[in-house]
Amino acid sequence: MKLKKTMKRMTFAVMIALLAVACAANAPAPIPTQLASDPVSAPTETLAPPTPTLAPTDTPAPSIPSSPIFDSDWDDRTPFAAGLHADQQSVLGDLPGASVYHLAVTIAPDMTHVSGTEAVRYTNTETVTLDAVVFRLFPNILGGTSTVSNLTVNENPATPELSMENSTMRVPLPKPLSPGEQVVIAMDFAVTVPTTEGRNYASFSYLDGILALPHFYPMIAVYDDEGWNAEVPPPYGDVVYADTSFFLAKITAPAEQTLVTSGVTLDTETTGDTQTAMVAAGPMRDFYLAAAADFRRESQSMGQTTINSYAPAAVADANRQALGYVVSALKTFNALVGEYPFTELDVIATPTTAGGIEYPGAIVLALGLYRQTPDFFEVAAVHETAHQWFYSLVGNDQIDDPWLDESLVQYLTWLFYREKFGEAGDEQMTQVMNGYWSRADKADTPIGLPVQAYSERDYGAIVYGRGPLFFDALEERMGEKPFDEFLRIYFQQHEWDIATPADLQSAAEDACACDLGDLFAEWVYP
Repeated sequence: MKLKKTMKRMTFAVMIALLAVACAANAPAPIPTQLASDPVSAPTETLAPPTPTLAPTDTPAPSIPSSPIFDSDWDDRTPFAAGLHADQQSVLGDLPGASVYHLAVTIAPDMTHVSGTEAVRYTNTETVTLDAVVFRLFPNILGGTSTVSNLTVNENPATPELSMENSTMRVPLPKPLSPGEQVVIAMDFAVTVPTTEGRNYASFSYLDGILALPHFYPMIAVYDDEGWNAEVPPPYGDVVYADTSFFLAKITAPAEQTLVTSGVTLDTETTGDTQTAMVAAGPMRDFYLAAAADFRRESQSMGQTTINSYAPAAVADANRQALGYVVSALKTFNALVGEYPFTELDVIATPTTAGGIEYPGAIVLALGLYRQTPDFFEVAAVHETAHQWFYSLVGNDQIDDPWLDESLVQYLTWLFYREKFGEAGDEQMTQVMNGYWSRADKADTPIGLPVQAYSERDYGAIVYGRGPLFFDALEERMGEKPFDEFLRIYFQQHEWDIATPADLQSAAEDACACDLGDLFAEWVYP
């Protein structure tokens, strides 16, 4: 990326000064000041992997039930075409083993109770036979509750096994599921939504008339080299580690509410005081839903993507600002990393206590930033936009490898300001990242530790401060052009998939045709 010679020193210096104040450790402030970064300790458990059993691959796949919710074939991906750019729709013929969720969701008039029916077709894409499928019930560790009833596996009743503060649900299978075989798991679920801030930045809440519903439905965990990878995450940082899936949802809600979701709305109908929306989202790693009676929308198109920004009417000017920030960031990262593939990107003001939170096809920004519009507002918007590439399109284990998305996204934010402000921006961002790192006394703590391994102060200091400084050192070692190539290679190789630290290092070494082991050993690995 070439440095622009245009300097906006005064404006950028003010922004950096405010950002430095905003990110001061434990400083009281009326608005959120961090990008989901400051930790406290929390218990953790892991599910032991089942004993691997190699299964025959020539056994004919048994038939599976049709969807009990929609008159739609599980393999019909035509509803998802509307959410993808024309030149990106070929992915609908790929990802044959991606889970398919069918959801029928009702939001009660009090906006704090959500009920639903879920049916999901799960395909065993592993090399081992599975005797169970594991789901996450995230509301049970986010201040609310989630209960499941009428659980069936291929239309046969099943009894769930709950663990980890009732946030993990193991569904035993009546017969082992061989590689390539499929199963349909269906259930009813009921969710209560907290009306206090709770944990993990009030990400799951009904506050100030705004309903925020991330990962509210029973969600299949990732099966990896640890087996079914599930744990109770700390009450800071991100909580979801998920595979790419397809979501078809019917949402019923009070008619006066403006609904915002991942994906695209295919159809809506209003009858009396009730509205129903049909939504298709995918391929995506999660399904997000927000609602508020007072939301107002500002929109702008850029190429094949429409960016919609939703916020209360009282902050209309700031809503337009947020839209502009995201449009600018989207343009930059399209050129730097690769094309954003979806036809919509939604920006949503919620009362989160973080500066912002990322979701597939949706960006949450703190309502407090809209009310005061500090320069940190733009930083949060740019950072969360970059997450559409790293977390959403290229997934990673956000609990065990948070640096893979957070440190890289923080560096992309740095590159955005380098591009916008030139050499002055680069110098100032170097100071800012060193300021983050100074909160941990510039300790040589590896950036590649699990979230749980860091103290409350050190998580933000190392992952958000030392982490982007590592990527700056990596670019300096590789050279500008090879580093640019690395970003594109890494994205192209792992889009729709899950990447590991070894994948990132391999992509970097391929781009520069060099050995970077010593640099990774110095900065990343314990």
